[in-house]
Amino acid sequence: MSVDNDQPLLKVSGVSKFYGRRPGCLDVSFSVYPGEVLAIVGESGSGKTTLLNCISTRLAPTTGTVEYRMRDGRRGDLYRMSEAERRVLMRTDWGFVHQNPADGLRMTVSAGANVGERLMAIGERHYGNIRETAAGWLERVEIPDDRIDDQPRAFSGGMRQRLQIARNLVTSPRLVFMDEPTGGLDVSVQARLLDLVRGLVNDLGLAAIVVTHDLAVARLLSHRMMVMKEGRVIEQGLTDRVLDDPREPYTQLLVSSILQV
Repeated sequence: MSVDNDQPLLKVSGVSKFYGRRPGCLDVSFSVYPGEVLAIVGESGSGKTTLLNCISTRLAPTTGTVEYRMRDGRRGDLYRMSEAERRVLMRTDWGFVHQNPADGLRMTVSAGANVGERLMAIGERHYGNIRETAAGWLERVEIPDDRIDDQPRAFSGGMRQRLQIARNLVTSPRLVFMDEPTGGLDVSVQARLLDLVRGLVNDLGLAAIVVTHDLAVARLLSHRMMVMKEGRVIEQGLTDRVLDDPREPYTQLLVSSILQV
């Protein structure tokens, strides 16, 4: 492992979020390293989405810090940055894949324009280059090139999700957040999408944080996982260890009731 990869890309320290007196997440700390995929799992209401929103700057935590290592090696506290600095990160170094692709796409512009917009955000201005790159990414996510001028609303759910992935990855981000990326899709579509995501993450050397209630998704995609219950992380470790030898009774219950192996 290089010296660069030996340093955390994202470091979360003591993050809590309260809605009034009700905790969304409580005193969560962890680090994510370059090229690592972390799954955050738990039932509905466990706090996993609140945590994801706090660490991706979509929701300010009540307490705690979230630090990110920039490309120049400098560490920045995300909540001490300006809004403009955070927006630049979200357009360039980060991706965010929503459960509902409509939340991450512009539904009234073409598939090609959805991908091209991210390139324009990092300074690309040559129309031919933008279109060529967009076409290449559509092919990479298994969308036929003759659909480049079609709007996402004409696509199936699985195609929309693949388009959202292309839109996020075209800028070569270093960290991608995924919120229930296979939620709402048919099982056969889920399987193809997961194979695609796993291949892209490996090929590009991305770090990713994946929120899911589906332990099969966590097993397929992640190196490490954290189990949440009532806002707290109750167990964490290498994915295979947690799933094959869960130590907490709650994790044992999750594995026995949900995971099909």
